[in-house]
Amino acid sequence: MLMNYVALEKDVPTRMHFTDHYFVEREVWDESLKKFKQVRSLVFWVDELNGEPAAKTFSVLSDALSNLLRPYLPNQTYIDQDFLITKQGKGFGTRYQVQAIPKS
Repeated sequence: MLMNYVALEKDVPTRMHFTDHYFVEREVWDESLKKFKQVRSLVFWVDELNGEPAAKTFSVLSDALSNLLRPYLPNQTYIDQDFLITKQGKGFGTRYQVQAIPKS
């Protein structure tokens, strides 16, 4: 199946390069509330995925991951970096490791 978005796999480091970003309002199912709720998602355009050319998006719904990436939003300083992101755990215990790697 062809996907135009990046889905992180648990415990698998994923290296991405971002070229632009935007925010979008989404409606998602909240399992604890048992109803839909509105969330603001940070979305990046990805032109390289694990060292290969790509044309995908990476949507960030997690506040924890979004907070780790926000420092790179002003002036789009993420353009000069690759990001190695690893998802660990699941559900409320999900954590993310983010490593910014300068582009050479």
